[in-house]
This record gives sequence, C-alpha cells and structure tokens, in this order.
Amino acid sequence: MKLSEIKNHLSKLDKIAFQLPNGELVPSHFHVTEVGKITKDFIDCGGVVRSETVINFQLWEANDYDHRLHPEKLVHIIELSDRIFKFDDLEIEVEYQGKETIGKYNLDFNGTNFLLTNKATACLAIDACGIPEEKVTEESSCCSPSSGCC
Repeated sequence: MKLSEIKNHLSKLDKIAFQLPNGELVPSHFHVTEVGKITKDFIDCGGVVRSETVINFQLWEANDYDHRLHPEKLVHIIELSDRIFKFDDLEIEVEYQGKETIGKYNLDFNGTNFLLTNKATACLAIDACGIPEEKVTEESSCCSPSSGCC
C-alpha cells in the first residue's frame, strides 16, 4: 500500500485496526511509535547496485490501555513526518514486535482493517544463480551458500 492509499482509507474510518497474517488483531491499545523513511542501498548477488526506499511505520503495544490511536491522529503524525522527510508516494512497510523478534510486513486494507501481510525474500539476480527456473520459487533464495551465485 502506498502512502496516498493509507491516508485515503484513514479519512473514511472511525477507528484503526491492524490485523496480523494469522488473523489476530494487534491489540487496540497499540501506538505508532515511528513514521519514517528507510533507504536501503545494496548490491545483489549478481553484482547489481540497487536502492529501495519505503515509508516505515512501527507499531508498539504497551500497558497503556486507556488510549487509542484515532485515524485523524495518525494522519497528523504522517503529515508531520512528510513535512520533515519529504515523502514521495512510497510503499509502506510496517514493523511489529512478534513473540520472538520484530516482524516486517507489507500493508493492505480489506475495507475494515489494515492487513499486515507477509513479506518474502527473493533473488534479484535470478539469471546469475544458475538454478533451473522451475526450482526457484518466491519463497526460496537462490543465494544459499551452495548456489554459486555469491
């Protein structure tokens, strides 16, 4: 989901809910503790220099059961961040603390809830890996130690 899309959805909502991939809702007393822009500069396993930039939201829950983040407040946080960081209409990535570590998710919307959708790794230099095309899937990485591409 792009920044313009979340702002559009927020303008039509009375409350915000985020749903995890397993169907559970993030507890309603969550906070958005960060809104920022993350740029990742890297070289893929084929030697191509790449850059990716996303807008990052970090969700956090605490024992603050008396407060709820309302749509207009999140829009205000987004607009403040946009004035400072000059966001483009970029994709949004959401960080949320799972049971063991921080998870990173893509964002979607089902008309009621914002959906935290799973991200997957992929090889960006598939032609350099030497793995037959039928063995490469969205969930596999061609850059395992035995692949020969790294």
